[in-house]
Amino acid sequence: MPPCFSRPISMRRFLHSLLAVLASVTLGLSQGTSSPPTLDQVLEEALSRNLRLLAERFKLSIAEARILQARLKPNPVLSLGGNYLDILGSGFNPSTNAAGPTEINARIDYILERGNKRQERIAVAEAGKAVSQLELLNTTRNLILDVQSGFTDLLLAKENAALAKASLEAFNQIVSVNQTRVSAGDLARVELVRSEVAQLQFSNQVRQAESRVRLARNRLQALMGRIAYDPAFDVTGELRREPLLAAKPELTQLAFSSRPDLDALRRDQARSQAELRLQLAQGKVDYTVGAAVNRQFGVGGLTSGNSAGVFFSMPLPVNNKNQGEIERARREQEQIQARIRSLEQEIQAEVENAFEQYQTAQQLLDRMEQDLLDRAKRVREVTDFSYRRGEATFVELLDAQRTYNETMQGYNEARAEYGRTLFLIDAITGKGLRK
Repeated sequence: MPPCFSRPISMRRFLHSLLAVLASVTLGLSQGTSSPPTLDQVLEEALSRNLRLLAERFKLSIAEARILQARLKPNPVLSLGGNYLDILGSGFNPSTNAAGPTEINARIDYILERGNKRQERIAVAEAGKAVSQLELLNTTRNLILDVQSGFTDLLLAKENAALAKASLEAFNQIVSVNQTRVSAGDLARVELVRSEVAQLQFSNQVRQAESRVRLARNRLQALMGRIAYDPAFDVTGELRREPLLAAKPELTQLAFSSRPDLDALRRDQARSQAELRLQLAQGKVDYTVGAAVNRQFGVGGLTSGNSAGVFFSMPLPVNNKNQGEIERARREQEQIQARIRSLEQEIQAEVENAFEQYQTAQQLLDRMEQDLLDRAKRVREVTDFSYRRGEATFVELLDAQRTYNETMQGYNEARAEYGRTLFLIDAITGKGLRK
């Protein structure tokens, strides 16, 4: 077997490879030690990597290709022909002028489009691109709302998990105290068993809460366009709490003027008008002009001759005047107008419902902060203190702890719901979208 020689590596290639390895290691270290992303950073990654949004961007490339096609003019048609070819070998008889002499010809035809067909095709294609741009913007609007909701869900899951862990830690201390009291003969063993059962229940709640955190992480990473999910992924930030300053009529007006899906329908209406003009133009007949040259070969002492011809043709619009497509374009205009009215009604209903959700979430949150939170916390602290002193039963302690947990979970849900309503109102009104 012949020896195998490796190809020597140049110094430049070696340095390039070394720099690439160092860069990848540095990037990996920086990603491993970087702080958790904020909502703005999560949104930035989602807008650049989300697969659904990337697929939607291809519509712009398709629309640009349609504009390119609409700008093209008709191709001329070249025809080549030969007449009286002596293929069968019968020969040409000059005395009878039969079967010849041989002729060849070349002809060029060109279609003269009438009715500004090319300009109308371009107008339809450009209007279609404008619609695609607005549809992409509307997909972006929906993605932003999904990411904001996923970010809120992750913050909520983390807070509930922290609450469950704090409750478990409190019952771990109670179990430890009860074990000491049982050893000292100061407490019945059944009380220790009860506290251990409650400890196990709270431990299960911690596992469930941690599972919800992992699910929320995976959902958010999927929205961000990540293929491989990082189990240590985390975010930083607070739940939204600022008040809503705009009134309901202002929100409705803002939605009518800023929603990209409504603008897309309006642009589609302009496209349908251009489509109607194009179909009317298609109903006009086109002219075909042509020119040809002929060469007739001489036989038996006859000289060859050249001749030319010009041609004009047009279809006779007796039956087909493009009536069907013209009527379709008109009906399409009526359909788009109906869709615009329907979407305006839906937007108004969305604003109404979102504003109602915001008011409900605000009232619930204010009531909990003013009355319920302090009472639940105070009852738990007093009951815990009394139980440690032997003045309260374990059932009372467990009931106070569960009441406190339910109250805090309800409070966290109310805070998250308040933030979601703010994000929902932003999405419904199209706030912050760049057109």
